[in-house]
Amino acid sequence: MKHKTCVSIAEKTPKRMNQLIKKALKRSDYVEIRFDFLKPEHVPQALELSKKYLKFSVCTLRPKAEGGKFSGKESERISIIKLISEYKPFLLDIEYNTLRKNRSLLNYVRKTKTPILVSWHDFKKTPSMNDLQKKMNQMKKTSKNVKIVTTAKTVKDASKVLSLYSISSKINLIAFSMGDLGRISRVLCLYLGSPYTYVSLGKAVAPGQFSLDEIKSIIDT
Repeated sequence: MKHKTCVSIAEKTPKRMNQLIKKALKRSDYVEIRFDFLKPEHVPQALELSKKYLKFSVCTLRPKAEGGKFSGKESERISIIKLISEYKPFLLDIEYNTLRKNRSLLNYVRKTKTPILVSWHDFKKTPSMNDLQKKMNQMKKTSKNVKIVTTAKTVKDASKVLSLYSISSKINLIAFSMGDLGRISRVLCLYLGSPYTYVSLGKAVAPGQFSLDEIKSIIDT
């Protein structure tokens, strides 16, 4: 089985973003487009420029409260997410907390038939196994595509998150830990069933992220 990669693209202009998407997809299966790095008014242009690549794209508009760059009003962010959904990307990453508070957004995206990747991040720690399992069970009611990412303070934290794969039937689970101590989980998740792992083209976009070259040297040997 071929293990797949998803290159995180975080650029400040639509033109540069599009250039890197093209470059990344020559060597990677997917790209994650971080629309939150753009000014909100530039998102429509970025969507138009990249629309032929969206079937290979995981689209994200992460707010500051969830570790992203978007700092505008939540109502504006919801409107932009709806616009992105109309372009039908491969996956639209929306935070579990956002969907929990906004049922109308969930219904809107479902009507577009755009697959949702429901995501949850803990940027400070790794919760207990019981809490992680509960969270996963709650999230999978929203979508069959579930992403759970924690911060590893110990190697045991990373193995805790990876153990979710053994109880994740009937969903597409992406689960790993951030930080240096969680780095190995970004590789091992591929062997446990994750559809892909996130990588960078150079500088890491998230703590502990491997570059595309680094990950390929590991999984292609």
